[in-house]
Amino acid sequence: MREAWSIWGHVVVATVCAVPVAALAVLLLTRRRARRGHPAPLRTALADVVMVAGTAPWIWMILTPGTEEGVHVVPLVDLAGQVARLSPGAAVVQIGGNLLVFAALGAMLPVRSARFASLPAVAAVAATASLGVELLQWGLRLGRVSSVDDVILNATGAVLAALCTRRWWTRR
Repeated sequence: MREAWSIWGHVVVATVCAVPVAALAVLLLTRRRARRGHPAPLRTALADVVMVAGTAPWIWMILTPGTEEGVHVVPLVDLAGQVARLSPGAAVVQIGGNLLVFAALGAMLPVRSARFASLPAVAAVAATASLGVELLQWGLRLGRVSSVDDVILNATGAVLAALCTRRWWTRR
């Protein structure tokens, strides 16, 4: 845990400090949308801000330069290797982190828009976003591993988060 804090503590602190800014953004967006006659100003403002504020810290961490570079395109091989070589705690952190990357997006996208109020739609958006991040990691030569398993875990996390918010999804 100490190692994780030393590596990512600044991201956690920045995220916590951003919470009041996010709350203010929800308030201002809600007021603006209400003045313009939007049918669901609070719902959409909250969903928009949570998607951004809940995803941005993870993207920041993912695009931080690392020390191990590589590309893994065969599904589940990289994941199995991590489980085999990492300590149980480190494996849980790695897998759990990948499940959380697009969780906020997955949770709020169907709340925000009826167009995305299905699990396949959430999975497609999350997988596309994850693929984009993996391609950035590879293309920018950040010293990070680009893996199809990350795309699978990121999309799975988004779908699981969407299931948690299903009762609040926007109706078609």
